[in-house]
Amino acid sequence: MIEKIGKYDFMAEPFHCDFAGRLFMSHLGNHLINAADFHSNERHFGMLYLNSIGKTWVLSRLAVEMTEMPSAYDRFSVETWVESAMRFFTNRNFRISSANNASESEKVYGYGRSVWAMIDVATRQPVDLFSVNDGVLKNYVEAEKECPIAKPSRVRISDDARLVHSLVAQYGDIDMNGHVNSLKYIEHILNLWDSDWYSAHPLRRFDIAYVAEAHLGEKLNFYQEKIADNDFVVRISKGDGDESEVCRCELQFG
Repeated sequence: MIEKIGKYDFMAEPFHCDFAGRLFMSHLGNHLINAADFHSNERHFGMLYLNSIGKTWVLSRLAVEMTEMPSAYDRFSVETWVESAMRFFTNRNFRISSANNASESEKVYGYGRSVWAMIDVATRQPVDLFSVNDGVLKNYVEAEKECPIAKPSRVRISDDARLVHSLVAQYGDIDMNGHVNSLKYIEHILNLWDSDWYSAHPLRRFDIAYVAEAHLGEKLNFYQEKIADNDFVVRISKGDGDESEVCRCELQFG
């Protein structure tokens, strides 16, 4: 049987880095999701198999905590493993480190935690994880490997949050599942702060909880609330007048 933990190498490509030469958090998130996809496909519970039977994975929560972001041209590795699996949800962790050779000491950039659900593509209803491919997922649970960051937060935001931005979901926001890509929300949220803020306040932790799907042409409204000196929460809702919540997140800056 293939090992429970997967490790995949990436590079911080310069056009995926910000004005300070650091990898954008949204692009790091893309690498984490790619690692999850590679890992699950290799073990026969990934998208390649699920799409053939009308199922898919959806990201429910994601938390990423970094002490440092990779710089342009840095090569880094993402380790990923399934920490636990329940009937309708699975917890997947990540470890981001330098892609070192024997002569170099390893640098750990940070860690991530995520929660995933499997749904039926046609009905959009949850699927019993253990009913798919003879419950193969259970064979790859690794509960012993450490992931030393807090679990994803539920993210609470009050009614005092103020509307700071709105946009309409366009072509570039939509993924192959037909809804706004999970990482596009992160990208749009991070754009609520300017470069002067990021120069003085590096992003240390990002928690996002997904509530509902948004689709092409829908209006997205961004509500922001400051909860501490360098901590904020953001809620995204969809609609114009009669709004419904799509996701909420908490950002902790240095």
